[in-house]
Amino acid sequence: MRIARLQALRGAHAKPLQRLSSPAWICPSCQPNGLASRRRWNSTAQIKEKPFYVTTPIFYVNAAPHIGHLYCTVLADVVKRWQQINGKEAYLCTGTDEHGMKIQRAAAKEGMDPKSFCDLNSDKFRSLTYDADISNDFFIRTTDPDHKDAVSQFWLQLKHSLPSQLGLYKGSHEGWYCVSDECFYPEDLVQPSIVPQTGKKIMINVESENEVEWVKEETWFFPLTKYKEALLKFYDENPEWVKPANRMQEVRDWVENHLEDLSVTRPVSRLNWGVSDPEDPSQTIYVWVDALINYITKAGYGSKWRTSTEDMGIWPADLQIIGKDILRFHAIYWPALLIALGLPPAKGILCHNHWTMSNRKMSKSLGNVVNPVFALQRWDVDPLRYFLMRNGNLTRDMSYSNDIIAAIYSKELQANIGNLFYRIAKPKASAGWSTKRAVETSNSGAFTALDMVKDKEEYQHFFSLESFLARTADGVSREMADYNASGAIREVFELLRETNRFITDTQPWVLAKQNETLSPLLLNWTIHRSAEALRIAAILLQPIMPSKMKRLLDEMGVQPDRRTVAYAKPDTDDAYGTSNEKKNINFDRANKHLTLFPPTVSGDVSDAEVLHQFRAHLGTKAPKSKMNQMTELLAMEARMGEAQVAKLLATDIPVEQDLTKASN
Repeated sequence: MRIARLQALRGAHAKPLQRLSSPAWICPSCQPNGLASRRRWNSTAQIKEKPFYVTTPIFYVNAAPHIGHLYCTVLADVVKRWQQINGKEAYLCTGTDEHGMKIQRAAAKEGMDPKSFCDLNSDKFRSLTYDADISNDFFIRTTDPDHKDAVSQFWLQLKHSLPSQLGLYKGSHEGWYCVSDECFYPEDLVQPSIVPQTGKKIMINVESENEVEWVKEETWFFPLTKYKEALLKFYDENPEWVKPANRMQEVRDWVENHLEDLSVTRPVSRLNWGVSDPEDPSQTIYVWVDALINYITKAGYGSKWRTSTEDMGIWPADLQIIGKDILRFHAIYWPALLIALGLPPAKGILCHNHWTMSNRKMSKSLGNVVNPVFALQRWDVDPLRYFLMRNGNLTRDMSYSNDIIAAIYSKELQANIGNLFYRIAKPKASAGWSTKRAVETSNSGAFTALDMVKDKEEYQHFFSLESFLARTADGVSREMADYNASGAIREVFELLRETNRFITDTQPWVLAKQNETLSPLLLNWTIHRSAEALRIAAILLQPIMPSKMKRLLDEMGVQPDRRTVAYAKPDTDDAYGTSNEKKNINFDRANKHLTLFPPTVSGDVSDAEVLHQFRAHLGTKAPKSKMNQMTELLAMEARMGEAQVAKLLATDIPVEQDLTKASN
């Protein structure tokens, strides 16, 4: 099938393919009535809403994953899961970028062939998605046969389906090329610099400050300058296509002032690790053209469709999440290539900033690069996801710091969520209340008797939580519509903080001991409203902490089909709650390491020190008792799982070096 398709395209030499229409694409969500957001999804005649499709960049495999890769992937996962708890079908694509000169050189440096090198490092990224509980539907590798096939078909369409002035052409190219960024830079973005360690004079680009080298070669070109007006028109019609707004302005500025035709191949003599031009084996397709096509490969391009007149499945993507360093490729090159073939660009791009370590740029030479695998082990999966989403930022670089994580873990997770959960939903047997009894009281209609005291000043504190219960879901929905996970977390945090205040003000432990007429009713009201806050918060936090919130909802007795945003309103669920009989007590309270958010290592201890102490504790020298060693190991495995402990012990952190040099 693949050969037949390619031969059919090659046959276009004699009879060119009919030119694909190039409509002035407008983001479907921006069109009147949202009509364009509906498209046939599958081969049947039935019309249904197109599933939500979110993508991460595909990550270079020239080095191990870092915390920025983890943040970007978690953010995409949160967006996907949010769509799902809103009742929508959603898909997430991530993967690895494995072609190009950077990979070719990195493999040679390691003395490996490129494919073996890519296999080894791609597995690290795939493993990270599993460790971080990423619900990706696709994990694409640019070395996959179906992707290489899609690239070849896309390439031949660019060559043969467009008028000569708008399609690919061959020419000689010379300019400043950056291997690290895999792109050429115009003269006005290049300047001299000096390598501090050696004093060597080099040329760098002013964007990434990576070294550039002068290259002259014969390549194929995509006439990007011919698409300038189409791009600017698209931006005009979709002014919020790139978020945040300052990134959109950067894109416009580049198109208006720096646009050049794009060299889209490299001579195979200089680059042989990539997808070859199907008609010209002396040329290797430019790594960025190859890489960008991954987003439509998994949407069925090449295998199910090639034009916009066909069922494009999940394309266009609803959101493409990227880092600021690859904005130009996604917001200029990618839409231009798609527009050329009459295909719609993604509906939106979310561009995030980079992570620093305690406000210092992460660098191997400084020893402050965060190992995301170890970070997940140290802080646990959901708490780290929570921190990354809470402190994520689209307008400035973000600071990763263990002491900040520890403070957030203690205040917002252990106290604001965990402690509230055990006070209300899992109280001591002697407390005198249960969420089940509170829900049953609500169902009975008994709370209507409290209407007579609502307006009395001495009872006002019993109704002070109502406005927060009513508005939190809408607040979170508003923030998530703008893909602002940090803002969504703030909305939930405020609800839980107010609930803790509500408990302190109403004192259910005092009500449980009183013999006054209204005391039993006020007690059940207090527990019910607090339980409602916990239930609502847990539903809304599921995309961010899926495992912890599943456990919380399970232990509150919330049915699986009542965990959507539709139920994140007060008094929408009348069938949850647990009793507080002795035989049903959750004994996690007695073992602090089994609580929802157990104790963790102090934030002022570096990752290297934590690993060093852990290895020493489980080593042959300390503690002396073999039984104590085994007991500690079993305890760690009970909390983390055997596989995670094994991975922790194998983590590559230079603990033998002077630990005082390890930055926190």
